[in-house]
Amino acid sequence: MLDRAQRIIERLAFLAVLLGGAGLLLSMFLGMGDVIGSLFNRPLPGALEVTESTMVLIVFGGLAYAQIRRRHLRVELAYLQAGPRLRSTMDIVASLSGLVFFSLLTWQAYNEAIFAYQIGESTSGLVRFPLLPARIAVVVGSGLFIVQLCLDLLKDIVSFGRPKEFELG
Repeated sequence: MLDRAQRIIERLAFLAVLLGGAGLLLSMFLGMGDVIGSLFNRPLPGALEVTESTMVLIVFGGLAYAQIRRRHLRVELAYLQAGPRLRSTMDIVASLSGLVFFSLLTWQAYNEAIFAYQIGESTSGLVRFPLLPARIAVVVGSGLFIVQLCLDLLKDIVSFGRPKEFELG
């Protein structure tokens, strides 16, 4: 059951990373087009607004995937000096802290998404771009991250005190 859930989360996280990559590519081309257009006194309308919204997709799209790969930042100096039991304890505390923080963030992002939908919130600028997709990206990205943190927490509890394969980088 846990392996099946892990495979589903991995596929969804990979899809989110692909969407974030597409957003990064879009932002890059829009930025380049805007700069080139500005040279000819014809900037791209809405380039800033679209780029702002895609930044949310880029950041929150990669959270769960980075957690699957265990590539989030940690103080490796202390972690590498610890024994297996202390490493397990550190991993469990980190997962619990992440769960608390991102649960609160997801809850508030959900409230913001509902509010954005109710009032039809959009950017202020030359082109009015709706903010609901960006709000939904925060909720979905954080939600995937929470599920992955739960799976990692269960794995860390089950394998408590056993040496783990750990690589720098």
